[in-house]
This record gives sequence, structure tokens and C-alpha cells, in this order.
Amino acid sequence: RAELNGASAVGQLKARAVRSWTYLWSVWLFVMLVLVCALRVPFRISDSVSIFEWWYFRKYGTSFIEQVSVSHLRPLLGGVDNSSPTNSNTSNGDADSSRQSVSECKVWRNPLNLFRGAEYNRYTWVTGREPLTYYDMNLSAQDHQTFFTCDSDHLRPADAIMQKAWRERNPQARISAAHEALDLEDCATAYILLAEEEATTIVEAEKLFKQALKAGESCYRRSQQVQHHGAQHEAQHRRDTNVLVYIKRRLAMCSRKLGRTREAVKMMRDLMKEFPLLSMFNIHENLLESLLELQAYADVQAVLAKYDDISLPKSATICYTAALLKARAVSDKFSPEAASRRGLSPAEMNAVEAIHRAVEFNPHVPKYLLEMKSLILPPEHILKRGDSEAIAYAFFHLQHWKRVEGALNLLHCTWEGTFRMIPYPLEKGHLFYPYPICTETADRELLPVFHEVSVYPKKELPFFILFTAGLCSFTAMLALLTHQFPELMGVFAKAFLSTLFAPLNFIMEKVENILPSSLWHQLTRI
Repeated sequence: RAELNGASAVGQLKARAVRSWTYLWSVWLFVMLVLVCALRVPFRISDSVSIFEWWYFRKYGTSFIEQVSVSHLRPLLGGVDNSSPTNSNTSNGDADSSRQSVSECKVWRNPLNLFRGAEYNRYTWVTGREPLTYYDMNLSAQDHQTFFTCDSDHLRPADAIMQKAWRERNPQARISAAHEALDLEDCATAYILLAEEEATTIVEAEKLFKQALKAGESCYRRSQQVQHHGAQHEAQHRRDTNVLVYIKRRLAMCSRKLGRTREAVKMMRDLMKEFPLLSMFNIHENLLESLLELQAYADVQAVLAKYDDISLPKSATICYTAALLKARAVSDKFSPEAASRRGLSPAEMNAVEAIHRAVEFNPHVPKYLLEMKSLILPPEHILKRGDSEAIAYAFFHLQHWKRVEGALNLLHCTWEGTFRMIPYPLEKGHLFYPYPICTETADRELLPVFHEVSVYPKKELPFFILFTAGLCSFTAMLALLTHQFPELMGVFAKAFLSTLFAPLNFIMEKVENILPSSLWHQLTRI
């Protein structure tokens, strides 16, 4: 943390130095151009720029023009994107080489990802558009190979077939391989693949997951008995544990989607007690969403007290759920007019601070909650603090915000105030680390092409750079024309000034005609 804070401070100081010297350089260049225009001093602009560039390099060890280009011009031209999104026909090697910038941001598995066969495919049937990108599905394939395979799969024929099936790109080829594995024996991972991709309804998916649970439990018990007999058995037991946890989690999600929310909550709690160390699956985020559906706000607060800790990674679900609970205490009676007259009460202040904290963590969420931007189906992977995470959160939690009276009104009145505390979010944060600049690139890979990716902060040049650039360009043009055509520019200058002051002269003549001469004489003396 000390290294990150130090790097942030260095970046902030360097950015301030660039802004300060931009002002000075602009003023200096303007003065030199005025001298050239007025006194016709034989001095080239390139000489002035070269001297300033040499002095800046000697003092700071870097080029001033390069600093300005990297800080202001490259974001405007989209220089962060090193690659364009690839289509589904791109090879793995090309895709990996074109996504070097994406690896700078850690991509997480979406805890609430939908079912491909029962939900994503139904969207494709209705709209004809693909809700998942190739990059997103490729990450899922890597996850499946990591969690559902091990080195001892060749000892069991069904597992050997499934090891190849997870690498298949064609969905029909994967489904055919899963049926082939089931013809040999009951294979838990084969049932998982069919439940995820072949089942067209949640009811069908639940039936397949129940069959997978029976096969997964038997494999887990067998591997548990020999897990300490060598590295190979240890890897097999770890694989069987991952399979069992995945099945139970998806069964709980099926219960939640079918309206059996209390049953889903019980299954999630039991799963978290049975496997407390598997926090990488973020099962608590599924639990929070189910408890909010039951309006069990005390239980939601208990879960937040455990997972909203400074030592644990944050997420939009954690931050915005905490803000929702604090807003719930005051939102039904909140009025912006009354608050402006009497000021905020301590409870309202706590709610506003919680909203500011959540917005600082992920500034994309409010536009989806306030329905200022249209929602799409969430991807299978999300980027924390990115647009993909905002979509995944709002897709499931918008109904919970609507259920709390006045919560969206309080959010609407207060969320934009966050940006006054962090005027330079890429350099310094208020409660979190500076906002990562690589989110846009990763989100463009994770989200479908028909979705307009939300970008924060907006890539706009500061006003002073536009103003000074325009002023310097106009002055340079005047200086060049005056130097080349002095007499003609003099005529144009007189004509311009006479045209500029013509309305004023007309008004003065009218005033002289209306007012008495003696009064006008006294006014001119004053």
C-alpha cells in the first residue's frame, strides 16, 4: 500500500507540474508572438519551443511535449486501446497477443452469471444478437478447464472425454461430448455442461444439476478418503471439491430463479459453512441478493458486517448494498428542498457518505439504477469498478432499490456530488485507490458490440488547453500575415476596428441628439 500511495503521489505531482508549465509555456509563447507581431523581432517560433523543451528536459528529465501528448492528446484520440475487439473467428494466439492491455486489469467471474441455454440463448433466439463476446466465453472455457479437470482425468474415460469437451469451441460439439461421456458412466461435469448449455429452461437445468449432485457427491467421498496419499490424489480431491461447490451453488441459483428464495438462502448458508475457505466463488454476493428479495435487511446487515471489511476486496454489490441499507433509514422522508433549508441530519449524512463511497468505487452504476442508460444481459465475467460490473449489479439489484421508498430519489440528488471530492480520479482517490485507466479496454472486450460502453472519466481536453491552443494559433496567424503583408493587414485592422466600434459610435450619436448640449457637456467634464 505504501508503494501504491507513493506512486500515486508521484503521478499527482507530475500531473500538476505538467498543468503549471502548460500555463507558463502558453503565456511565454503568446508574449513572443506579440513581440514578433508588434516589433517585428527576427525570432523564429521553433527557437522558442526548442529552448523551452531543452530547459524542461534538463529540469525534469522528460520531454514536455511528450508529457502533454501522453496526458491529454492520447486519451482524446483513444490511445489507450491497443487493439480492436476480435470476432469469434479470431484464433487464440491472435486474441491473446491483441489483449495485452486487458491483462493489466483483473477480470472476475460474475457471481450471478446467467445460464447459457436457458437465458443467454433465449435472448439470441428472440433478438438475433449475441449477448456474450468471444473473449468472455474464452475466459469461461479457461475457468472450466481450471476447476473441472486435473492431471488424473486419463484414468477415468468419461473425465478424459470431458477434458476435451471443455476445450471445444462449437457448442454442439461440447454437448455431443457430454452425452458420450454419460454413455460410459455418471459424470458430474457432463451433467453440468448439459445443464448450462443444452437445457432450455431453469426447470430442466435444475433436474440435470440434481443428477450432477449425486454423481459429484460420490466422487467427492471417494477422493476424500485418499486425498493425502500423494499429489495426484490431492489434485483430484481439489477438482472434486470445486465440482461439488459449483453444483450446489447453481442449484441454489435455480431455486432463487424459480421463486423458492428461502430454500436458496438455506442452501447458500449451508454451502458457506461447509466450505468456508472457498471465498473465490463470492457466494456471499448471491446470499445478499436473495436476502434483499426476502427484505431480511437485518440479515443483510449481518452479512455486510462480515464481508465489508478493509482487508477484503470490495465489489459494487458490497458498496451499493451498504448504501441502500443506510438510505433506507432516511429515504422515505428525504426532501432536497427541506435538506437545503435545515441541513442534513446525522442519519442523512451517513446515507449520503455511503452513496459517495459506492459511487467512487464504481461510478457507472447510478446511470443504470436511475434508468438513464439501458440495461443488457450481464456478461459471464466482470471487471471490478468497470461498466461490466455495473451492468451485472444493476441487472439484479434494480428491483431492490425500487422497493425501498425514496432510495432512488436520494441517489439521484446526491450521487454526482462524489466527483467534487475526486476532481482527478486517475491520479488520486478519496476512499479508494485511483480509478484504473484500463477499465474501458477490458469492458469493450467483455461487453457485446451493440452496447455503448460507459467511460469514466470522460476523455475531454481541459478548457485551458483548448483556449491556449486557439489563442496561440490565432496569434501566430496574425503575426505571419502582418509580417508578410504589413500594409494590407493595416487596412484590415482599421476596417475591423471601425466595424467593431460602429454600434458604439451610433449609440453615442443618438445620445448626443437626445440629451441637451449643456447636460452632455457636464457629463463629459465629469
